Amino acid sequence: MNILGIGTIFSQGYGIDSLQIALGNDPKKPDEVAALYSKDGKRKAFIVDFDSVTDKSVLKKIRRADKLSKMSVVAASAAISDSGIPDFHEKRVGIILSTAFGAHVTTFEFLDGIIDYGEGNVSPTSFSNSVHNAAASYISTSLSLKGPTLTVTRFRFSFQSALELGKSWLEQGRCDYLLLGAVDQYGDVLGFVSDNKLNPLLDGEIAPFSFGHGGHIPGECSVFFLLGREQTPTAYCSVDSVSMFDDPHAADTVDLNVISADGMLTDESHYLQQLSPEIPVAAYSPLFGSIMSGGAMNIAVAALSIKNQCVYASPGKSSLHELKIVEASASSEVSTIRCIDMNCRGEYAKVYLGRLL
Repeated sequence: MNILGIGTIFSQGYGIDSLQIALGNDPKKPDEVAALYSKDGKRKAFIVDFDSVTDKSVLKKIRRADKLSKMSVVAASAAISDSGIPDFHEKRVGIILSTAFGAHVTTFEFLDGIIDYGEGNVSPTSFSNSVHNAAASYISTSLSLKGPTLTVTRFRFSFQSALELGKSWLEQGRCDYLLLGAVDQYGDVLGFVSDNKLNPLLDGEIAPFSFGHGGHIPGECSVFFLLGREQTPTAYCSVDSVSMFDDPHAADTVDLNVISADGMLTDESHYLQQLSPEIPVAAYSPLFGSIMSGGAMNIAVAALSIKNQCVYASPGKSSLHELKIVEASASSEVSTIRCIDMNCRGEYAKVYLGRLL
C-alpha cells in the first residue's frame, strides 16, 4: 500500500507543511501549562493550538467535540486535501484511528462530573465524547465518508497494529482508500504520571540518543495518512512491511533508521541492539514530545524524506554512543527507511517505507 497524503496537527503547527518547516528550523520549545498537582502550579508540555488551523470550516461542524476528536478530524481532513484526490464522497473510505490512551481527558472529566454532581446531572456531552469510537465517528460524519470504521487502542504499537489491519482491508478490497491515523492528548493525569513515574526534563530539551537518560516531556498530536493501492503523482512512498516482534528483514540494509526513543521507557538502551554504526539514524521526538503516537509522527517524517529525497537533521542533544546520527539536513538518495519502536519488554515493531518507482 502507498501513502498518498499526510495530515498533521502538533505543537509546531498544522498540516504537512508545518512539519517540513519544523524540520528545517529550531523546533518550538514546549509550552508552560497549568498543573493542579504541582507545587508551583505549572509544568512543560507540547500542546496543540487550533489557531494554526487555516480552514476553520471543519472545526465549526464539530463544536461540541472534545479536543481529541477535533485533533483527529482536522488531521484526517488535511490528509485528504494533501492527497489531491477528488470525489471522496463517491469512494469507500475506511477509517482506522489508533491511540494509546484514547479520550482519557474527557473520561476523567466525566468521572469528575459524577463525583461533583451525581449520576443524574453529569454532562451527556462528556459521556458521548468519552465513548471509545467517538473520534473516528466524528471523522466519518464531519467529512461525509462511507466505509468501515474502527478504533485501535493499545498502550504500545497501536499505530503499527492499525497499519497491519489497514493493509488487510486494502488487500481484501474492503475499501478503496484508507484514512489511518494516530492521536493522543495531554492531560493533568498524564502530566502527573510523567512527573512522578518517569524522568521529567526541567530544561525542556529532549535528548533522544541518551538511551535511558534522555528524560520525558509529554505532548499531544494527531497524524493521519491516506493510504491506497494506486500510485498518484503526489504520492510519498510505499509501506513495504510492518513487523511486530519478529522481523524477517532485520538483516536488510536500509538508508536510514528512525527510532522513537520517546522517554516512556525506563531503559531505552535496547534500541542500540537494532542500530548499526554504518547506517544513519535519526529521532524526531524533540519536535512533538514524548508521546505514544510518536512512532506515527516519525513515519510522517520518513515519508517526507523519501518523497523529497532529503535526510532531515535529528533535533536534540548529541549522542553518547558511536552512532551515525543525522546532524544536518541534506539532499540524499533515499530508497528505504526503517522506523523502529520498542515496548517495555524490549520487543520491537518496525515499519519499512520504500521509494515509489
